[in-house]
Amino acid sequence: MTSFSHRDPSTRGQGMTSQRARDRLVDDLAKNGIRDRRVLDVMRQLPRHLFIDEALASRAYENTALPIGQGQTISQPFVVARMTEALIEAKLPRRVLEIGTGSGYQCAVLAQLVEQVYTVERIDELLRSARRLFRKLGISNVRSRHADGRLGWAEEAPFDAIILTAAGTHLEDALLAQLAPDGCLVAPVGPAGRQQLLRVRADAEGWVHESLGAVSFVPLLGGTG
Repeated sequence: MTSFSHRDPSTRGQGMTSQRARDRLVDDLAKNGIRDRRVLDVMRQLPRHLFIDEALASRAYENTALPIGQGQTISQPFVVARMTEALIEAKLPRRVLEIGTGSGYQCAVLAQLVEQVYTVERIDELLRSARRLFRKLGISNVRSRHADGRLGWAEEAPFDAIILTAAGTHLEDALLAQLAPDGCLVAPVGPAGRQQLLRVRADAEGWVHESLGAVSFVPLLGGTG
């Protein structure tokens, strides 16, 4: 795991962005049902305040989603933890595809746990910002691409796991086709107000869908911007 606190003074934070604030957040996540110690340890270390606008930094360690511009949000920490936990529960994947880089926070969490993350973002400005943060934090096992996330990253398939940080009304066949036979996909699915977090795995009968509860995500859009 990368040791962020010694790379740059800004990663340490102070006051509402200090290590004590991260510790309180992680304690809250554990009390609310996050059990995987690997996930909790990563989120205890990772400076979430760097992934949001400086004006909102004092709220970085609240358990809430926050705006990041371009009509997008950084997900609630509990949701990030739950999705990560669900993705690695059965086994730790080696290669993960993320659809929707956004702020880069979910990707950075995954990068501390798996060998390689491939992340796709349709909004160029967000992707550029995330790339700068990855460099600042010394995260070197992420490959990123500016493209339509609904198409995945076929040239690098198959992936051991796929995670979506935006909600489509259905699961894209192109993404399921890029999942390894024993892989796992975690994604919010459904229209606004009726979204469910799904975990999808294959068995001898086909795809097995498991609902992990209600969520609220921005919509999965096509094209690039």
